[in-house]
Order: sequence, then C-alpha cells, then structure tokens
Amino acid sequence: MMQGQCRHRFDHAASINPAKTAEMLSEGELKDFAQGQSLYRVLQPWWDVFSHYLSIMMFSIGTLGGTLQVTLRKIVCVPCQMTSDDFCVVFNHRGTTLRNATTEASSALLPKGLYKLDLQQYAYVDAVCYEKQLHWFAKFFPYVVMLETLALVIISNLWFKYPSTSSRLMHFVSILHKCCDSPWTTRALSETVAEQGGAQPSMSMCSPAPQASSTSDYSSRRPMGTEFLSVLDRKEGEQAKAIFEKVKKLKVHVEDKDIIYHLYMRQIVTKIVFLLFTLAYIPYAASHILFDVECVVDSQALMPFQPFHCVHSLATVFWLLSLVYTVLMVIYSLTCFYSFWWMMRNSLREYSFDSVREESSFSDIPDVKNDFAFILHLLDQYNPLFSKRFAVFLSEVSEKKLRQLNLNYMWPLEKLTQKVVRNAQDQIELHLMLLSGIPEAVFDIRDLEVLKLQLIPDPRLTQKLTQLGNLREIWLDHSPATVDLMALGFLSENLRILRMKFTEVEQAPWWVFSLRNLTELYLYGNMFNQDNTTFVNSLPKLKNLKVFFIKCTITAMPKVITNSIPSMQKLFVDNEGTQLSVLQSLKMMSQLTCLELLNCDLQRIPSPIFSLKNLQEIDLKGNNLKTIEEIISFQHLPKLSTLKLKYNSISYIPVHIGVLGNLEQLHLGHNLISCMPAQLFLCSRLYLLDLSHNKLSAIPDEIQALKRLQLLNVSNNNIDRLPEGMFQCETLQSLLLGHNNLSVVPHQVSELTNLVVLDLRGNQLESLPAELEECHSLMPSGLLVEEGLLNSLPPSVKEGFQRPDKEYLGKMEAEGVGNSLICNPIICNTAGHGDTACSVIYSM
Repeated sequence: MMQGQCRHRFDHAASINPAKTAEMLSEGELKDFAQGQSLYRVLQPWWDVFSHYLSIMMFSIGTLGGTLQVTLRKIVCVPCQMTSDDFCVVFNHRGTTLRNATTEASSALLPKGLYKLDLQQYAYVDAVCYEKQLHWFAKFFPYVVMLETLALVIISNLWFKYPSTSSRLMHFVSILHKCCDSPWTTRALSETVAEQGGAQPSMSMCSPAPQASSTSDYSSRRPMGTEFLSVLDRKEGEQAKAIFEKVKKLKVHVEDKDIIYHLYMRQIVTKIVFLLFTLAYIPYAASHILFDVECVVDSQALMPFQPFHCVHSLATVFWLLSLVYTVLMVIYSLTCFYSFWWMMRNSLREYSFDSVREESSFSDIPDVKNDFAFILHLLDQYNPLFSKRFAVFLSEVSEKKLRQLNLNYMWPLEKLTQKVVRNAQDQIELHLMLLSGIPEAVFDIRDLEVLKLQLIPDPRLTQKLTQLGNLREIWLDHSPATVDLMALGFLSENLRILRMKFTEVEQAPWWVFSLRNLTELYLYGNMFNQDNTTFVNSLPKLKNLKVFFIKCTITAMPKVITNSIPSMQKLFVDNEGTQLSVLQSLKMMSQLTCLELLNCDLQRIPSPIFSLKNLQEIDLKGNNLKTIEEIISFQHLPKLSTLKLKYNSISYIPVHIGVLGNLEQLHLGHNLISCMPAQLFLCSRLYLLDLSHNKLSAIPDEIQALKRLQLLNVSNNNIDRLPEGMFQCETLQSLLLGHNNLSVVPHQVSELTNLVVLDLRGNQLESLPAELEECHSLMPSGLLVEEGLLNSLPPSVKEGFQRPDKEYLGKMEAEGVGNSLICNPIICNTAGHGDTACSVIYSM
C-alpha cells in the first residue's frame, strides 16, 4: 500500500510537463517578461552576457540533478553480516557471498523469506540510510546548485531592479531606443558622411518615399536644407524635438550622481566573495559523493539485521555534474575578476565624445560624467555605434539644424510673403515673432527693407542674407542673433539702422560694433550695466553713428558716448524716471543737433545744454521741471527751432521767452500754466504751439502776431471765449479747442479759410455758426463736434459735413479749392523714433 502511494506520487511528479507549466502563464506575461529582459541588453557588457549563459548552464545542471533525484530511487540497501575484520558480507539467495551488491534489481529479486524482510521494510531501511548516512551534499546537490545559481542571478540583476538605479536605467534605455529609431539620427549621420565625402546626404532605406511638391515654382525656390523634408515629415520632426528635450532632462538627472557606478561595483565585489566561498567548499563536499555507503539501522525489534550495504545510484552522475558545475563556477569567477579589473583600470565616471566630434560635424557634443558616463561606457561594450547615435541628441548644433528644418517646413515663401507689409515710412517690412529661428525663405524676399525679429531665441543670419540688397534696418527684440562672416560683411556695408532690446547687456550681439556704416543705433533695456562696461566702451568703433537712442536706467551720462563719437548729431535718453544727475560731459558733443532727455527727473534745465551751438531741437519731456527761467540762455543757441517741455510741473512761462526769435515749435502741454504772457508772441516764427492740458483761462488777443501759426492746441483748459485776434492767423490749419468752457464760436471762424481740423468737443456750445461753410478746406472728418451740434447748422451746411470725404473733396475740386493742405507735415505727429503717423496733435 505504501509502495503504491509512493510510486503514484513519483509518477505524478515525473508526469509534469514543462510545456504545460508554461501554459499557466499568459502569453502577454511571457512577452512582457521577454521584453523586460531584452530592454537592458544594451547595457550588459560581454562578460555579463557570458555570465548569464553560464548561469543558465548551472541552473540546467541543478534542474537535471533534481529531475534525476525525483524520477529515480536514490539509494538501495541490502543486509549484510559483519566479519571479524568488520567487512560487510552480503549473501545471495543460494547462500554464496556477494562482494558487490550494486543493483536495485538484485535486491528486489531476493526471496522474501531469505532475510525475513518484505519490500516495505526494505523501503524503510532505504529511507533511514538516505537520511542518516548519506552526506548532505550528495542529498541536496541539485538544490544547492539551483540556489547558488539563483543567488548569482539576483546579485547580477540587482541594479536593474534597485529603485534608485532602475528608474535611471529604464529612462535611459527607452530614450536610447527612440534616438536610434528616430529618422533625424539617420539624417544627421548621413549629413556628416556627405560633408566628409563631398556628396549629397543619402536618404535612409527605411524612410518614406519623397512627396511631390504641389507647386513647381516653390520647389525651385525651396531653401537649402529642405530636400529632406519629404523624408523627415513634420510629425517626425516634432518627435525628434521632443527627444532633444528628454535627453537634456536625462543628462541633468543622471549626471548629478554616481549611484549606478557604485552599485555595479558592489555587485561585482559581492559576486567575487560569494564565488570564492563557494569554490572553497564545493571540491571538499563533492568528495563525499560516494557510490558505496555502509549503513547501520538500529531496528532489531523489527528485523534480524543491523548492518546494511547501500548503493547511491546517482553518485556517479552527481559527481560528474559537480565537476562540471565547479568548472563553470571557475569560469564565472574569471569573468567577475575581469569585470573588476575593467572597472579599476578605466576611469568610468568620465566619458569623452572626442572620436564622435572628430568623425562628425557636431563639434559641440559635451563630455559627460558620473552615472551618465558609466552608462555610456557600458553601452560601448555592447556596440559603440549606439553611443554615436545617442550623441546626435546631445549636440546643440544638431538641435539647431532640426529646428531650422522644421521652421523652413512650417514657413515657406508663400506664407512669409503674406506677412510682408508697408510701414509708415513706405518701407517693405517683415515682422517675425516667437519663432525658433529665421526661416530661410526670408532671404528670398529680395525687396525687403526692414526686418523685425522679436522674441526669437536663436536667430541666425546666414550668408543668404546677401541676397537682400535693399535691407537697411534690423530690429532685435530679445533676439540674440548670430551672423555668418559673409553676412556680417554685407551688414557692415549696407545696414544703416539697428534697434536692439535686451534685458541684460550680455545678451546683446557683439558683431554690432563691426557695422562701420551704421548711422542710427537704438538700445532698449539694461544695456549700460555698471558691472559690464565693455559694451559701452566699444561704441566708439561706430565711426559713422549719427543717431543714438538709449532707454534704460543710468545715473550719469557715460563719457565714452559724449567724448568718443564726434559724428553724433542726435542723442535720445529715456531714463525711465531715474534721476540723471551728471550731465557735464554733454559739452563735448558740439555737433549735436537734437537732444532728448526724457523721464530723467530733472529739476532744472541742465546748463551744459547752453554750450551746444548747433542744437535745433530740445525735448525735456516727462521730467520734474517747475520753472524754466533758464530759458533765457537758449538765446545762445541760434539754430534752436523746437522746444518740447511736455509732462512737467511748469507753472508759468517766463517773460523773456521772447528772446527765442528762431523758435518754430513750442510744446508746453501737460503742465500747470495758467496764462500766456504777451512776450510769447514775440516768437513770430512759431507755426506750432501746444498748450493743452494746462490751466489757461484765456487766449491773449496778441496771438494775431503769430502770422505763421499753423497748429494751435489749447484743449483741456478753462478757456471760455476766443479772441478776435486769433482769427487773424490766416495760416492756421489745425485748431484744437476741445474740453474747454466755450459757449459760442464767433462767426469770424469763416476767416480761417485754410482750416483743416477743428476740434470743439467737450465744450458748452449750443450751436455752430453757419459761417463754417466758408472754411473750404475743412473736411467732414476734420470737424470734431458732438452729433447734436450738427443739427444746429442750416440743412445745406449740415449736409456738406455729413457727406463722405471723397464726395466732399470732389465738390471742392470742382469749385477750384485745392487739397494740398489736407496732410500738411506740421500735423504729422511722431508716434515713435523712426515711426511717424499722420495724425492730429491733440489729447482727449
């Protein structure tokens, strides 16, 4: 009964099929397991791969030994009699002695009655002898092999599963696969081969077929570098851009520590110690695997025999397997010693891409350190080509080429031409904002005159810039442009105006000082940092500079500007509200014709200005001037024609203003002036007088002395009547009276026959004089009044002011009235330096 149960169990264990066992795992789980193992294969050097196969062989030895141990009887014992020399004598069924009881069959064939033992008793004796007499290594050899092999496998793969290292390794390997599979890698490497071989880049065999262009003309004018667009489509380009960002983040994350290096070293040391310990006891333990085993069973109460002679049937197989296992362990140990020697011999926490930089066009690939370097060293053991392909995504040059390629794809010539406009100066202008660079199609717009680059992180002006023969002005708004040598030579000859706006002076391009023909330079931002004077000291290199504008925060006028640029004629300083106290160096700018000191918190008119004999225009807008008594000193400036003092705190006009006989424009708007002195009208050459946003209550009748007056702006005051003398100014074209206390408009307004613009809004008028009809130059759009006041005019007059301008102009032309004064230069307001717009100078 017992024997039957045991045989049933052995047969059941032997009947287990490995294939059926595998069916217990789903196909998806096996696939994921295989993919997980192959994922890190690129990070396993040859010794790790070789050790892996050795582990498989050792595990197979344990599996084979275990299978034999399960399927075969382990030990067979037969009784024997002890002789005088303690020799165990075994008898056969005929009574003759047997020196060699070797087979299980010989014991099984013995008659049951010979030794008075049945099969169950023999099974009991076999089990007792197996447990007590057999050496432990002979009993558990398969399990020892399997456990030791599993321990080695766990130690070898710990760095793939350890939390601090597995995330880094997985991230690196996943990005590495994307880098190798990206079409941009093939593009970059093929470009390198083409550059070295002088041939055109060849297309990858696995790349999609080129797509035909829809417009043959555009294909003929497609910029260089777009021949690969049919291979590298927009989606693939975006994917490559994403890989660049991932590689940057990976480099920062992995390069900061050397956790992987230290863990890998500890693995090797642990394996060496473990193998040395194993090799120390295995030969000794293997010597105890014996075929013949003497066993004494203390069971006289049950059977008449105590000594038994046993045969370990698997001893020979186990001994041979242990020999093979020992050899494999020795080989495994040698691989561990080699890996330890490799780790100690090389500097694995630093990795240089010197060879890649020499072989490719990407000379900016940075060297890496710590874990990043160690991973790349391991990658080289698998295949150095992987590191080379990965390095493509470490190069900024490669990234810039990719961005340029995508940019050219997104901004063809047809799309750029739609953004070309004519500005206020009637120049052909292109404004590019928030792009990654400059599309190459820009250089195919041959008639371009003004190029504006705003918030472009890396614009590059290539040699194709020489095609823009009409280019005269460039704007760099937070766009640190780089220029090729040929393009710089072209700009040096042709560029006249440059406008730059940067937060810090370090961002400004230094090629600016090579523009020897530059005449106008506009600087916005903190370009005059006291800690960095190199930029300012380089300004004298611009020998032909005539107009210089700075908008920043300075406390003193840099002497290098006032003393070293003799050709300068116009200086504009906007100090953004910070006090500009040191201005003595202004005396050196003898050629200056225009000076603007805006928002400089000036308390008085700076005295150095009075030494500038060639000054024609002075603008002190937005300061803190309370008095302008120093204005008498302006009589020493014989050429002064324009004086702008808007947005100050001036409370009165000095009576000696009359000494400025050459003054043509006077801007005193947005002050605290309450009256106009009669001496003001001694400036008989005035054709523009702006006193808007003050506290005036009346206009003196002496204003009739201004025979050249063309624009008078007294809006936003407290004026309640208009003097008759004002209507003697027959040259008046723009009369701005809005937001005052006027209750009536005199009928003498008809004498202003040249009037083009009349603003009467915001007053207390109840009606308009019918004599407005006599103002033949007054267009419907030039009469600015409330809608209700138009109803007070006679119907015929009202109808004339309600007609469209074109119809009204046609009527005036038919009557012989010219319209040459409709857009006179005096009503052209400067909207910004270099940008003018024809508009009426008045404030609501």
